[in-house]
This record gives sequence, C-alpha cells and structure tokens, in this order.
Amino acid sequence: MSVESSLKMLVSGVILDLDGTLLNTDALVVGVMKVFLVKYSKQWDGREVHKIVGKTPIEASAVIVQEYGLPCSTEEFMSEITPMFSDQWCNIKALPGACRLIKHLADHKVPMALASNSPRANIDAKINCHQGWKESFSVIIGGDEVRAGKPSPEIFLEAANRLNIEPSRCLVIEDSVPGLTGGKAAGMQVVAVPSIPKQSDLFTAADDLINSLLDLHLEKWGLPPFEDWIEGTLPIEPWHIGGPVIKGYGRGSKVLGIPTANLSTEGYSDLLSQHPSGVYFGWAGLSTRGVYKMAMSIGWNPYFNNTEKTIEPWLLHEFKDDFYGEDLRLVIVGYIRPEANFSTLESLIAKIHEDGRVAEKALDLPLYSKYKDDPFLRSSSL
Repeated sequence: MSVESSLKMLVSGVILDLDGTLLNTDALVVGVMKVFLVKYSKQWDGREVHKIVGKTPIEASAVIVQEYGLPCSTEEFMSEITPMFSDQWCNIKALPGACRLIKHLADHKVPMALASNSPRANIDAKINCHQGWKESFSVIIGGDEVRAGKPSPEIFLEAANRLNIEPSRCLVIEDSVPGLTGGKAAGMQVVAVPSIPKQSDLFTAADDLINSLLDLHLEKWGLPPFEDWIEGTLPIEPWHIGGPVIKGYGRGSKVLGIPTANLSTEGYSDLLSQHPSGVYFGWAGLSTRGVYKMAMSIGWNPYFNNTEKTIEPWLLHEFKDDFYGEDLRLVIVGYIRPEANFSTLESLIAKIHEDGRVAEKALDLPLYSKYKDDPFLRSSSL
C-alpha cells in the first residue's frame, strides 16, 4: 500500500500523554502500592488497574481506597502515598520507542505538546530525569492547570491553542480511555497505544491502534517517517535474559512444527513489563552447544490465548535432541513486528517462518552480527 493511499489525516502537531504512554509509570505504581498496602494488611493484586489508568491522582486514589476498603479518606491516602511516589520519579523508565519518538519529532521540528492529568510539578520532576525531553516540548500542561482533566477535552484544546494549531490538525498519542475520549471530543486524531494488555476492544474510537510506540507509522499522518528500519527490522538497545530451558505448552513442535526453547518468566516480571509484546530476534547461547541465531516472541500469543506473558525463543538451527534444563542465554538486539492474532493455524505458522527468515538475514548484518560475541552468551553462570 502506498503512503498516499494509507494517509489518514494530515497533521501539523503532536500532543503526547506522559504516564503509560512515554513513561512506564505502571511499574512504579505496582511497586509503591505493594509496599503501602502492607500497612493495612492488604495485598496489591492489580484488580483496579483498568479503573485508574488515565485518571487524575485524586480520582485514582478514590478508586483504590474504595476497592481495597481502606480505613482512611481519599485525602489521607494521598497525603501518605504522595511522598512515596515523589521519591521515585527519577526511577521511572522511558517506554520502548519514547526517546526515539521525541528525538525524531524534535529533529524534524514538529511542534509537540505534553498534556497529562498529573500535576504540573510532578510532570516537571519526571521529565527532568530524561535528557532532552523538557526542551523538546513547546507546551507542557498539567491536570492542575485546567478546570477539568481528561476525559474532558479542555487540556487538549488548551494545548492546541498554545501550539497555535487547529485542533483538527493535531495528533494525540494516548494509552488510556479517558485520554482517547478527551482527544476525540476535542476534534483531534488519536493514536491509542493501550498500556493494559488485552484491552483493545475499549479503543474502537481511536483513529489508529498500535501495540507500542515501536509500531508508530508517522507517515500515515503526513509527518516525517522514521528512517531507522533496516530490512524489516528495528534496531533496539540490546537487553539480556537467561535461565534453564523448561517444558512449555508442548505446542511448539507438536502443533506448529517449530521447536521453541521456553524460558521460565519467574523473576523476570519487571523486565518483561519493560518490553512490549511482539516478535524480536538476536543471539542465543547454550552452555554446552554454542551460539545460534534466534527469533523470539514475547506476549500472550492471541491465537492460543495465553493467560500469562511468556518468552518463547526459536533457535534457528536443527538440533538432534532436546536440551531441557540447559542454561540458555539470550541477547535481544532487534524488533520485527507487534504481536498479532491469526484466523488460522496455517497463517500463524507461515508468519512465524517469515519472522525466522527476516531474523536469519538481518543477523548477518554487521549491526547485529557483532553481538554474537557478547560475553553474556558464554558466561558460566547467570
């Protein structure tokens, strides 16, 4: 499909949300709440996450107080919890693709606004921890600087006004339903990038729905396209994971005809939360066999409807025997595509083989092949 035929609406400026869109704030919320609720002999189980995403701090606090039956008022809860969060602002990591997006738009002089339901002071504290972010935004608006936060359109209309761009020429990028609702009510184009998995059915009003910022195609909106994709792959900052190979669902070889070397996710929940579901590739080291090319899926595998986020590497080599229990070390160096559902098993298998071919070819490029010598792949222990 040509760029011209896939254009949705030409835009002149971009309005970004912060928490859950650019920053992995959810991970901080989980960490703080697990500690805080011990005081009341409660255990954070995440059952209310979908109710607080995109809400103002006082709205989110009211939900938690009610859901957990806490013996305190919303105001008392906020006075106790706020210092715990404030001490951690600089520990919030940027979500994959966030720095890339901000730098790309800034380099191409695309006007940007940051519009968040968080108080302005919190916004400044968070973005000051990320080099180059604050100066990249022409406009920054906090939820305490408007009369009504999202889902009201006010914060978006104010951002457009300060950017001096018509609302219809603004592209909003949001992770929450309140943000989507507010952006559409303001008459803007909205790209939804849900921060909670398996919630895509709540974002049908979005003009585009993507799995992560890595999947954003700015050319759809007449903006300068990213130019860092190489032969169907996106280079990423390498990351490492490893452990003993475990028995998985038994479907890799039996159902798909593709033997995957499953890794336990135990102890890796924080690491997995930092990376969007999708198909990646890189190098795999087996303690007694050597180093091999590999493609890997992370996610819930919609076709099989996994209940947990899994890691399923496919070593691009034919082995004569199984290697359950052997130490497997992975260096992930690139991204291929988002996780997707398939209508038939045959189409799923075909896509997996295509992913394998893409990975196989890409890993011969010097950009990726150099990581074959990463010491992690040959270390004696994890």
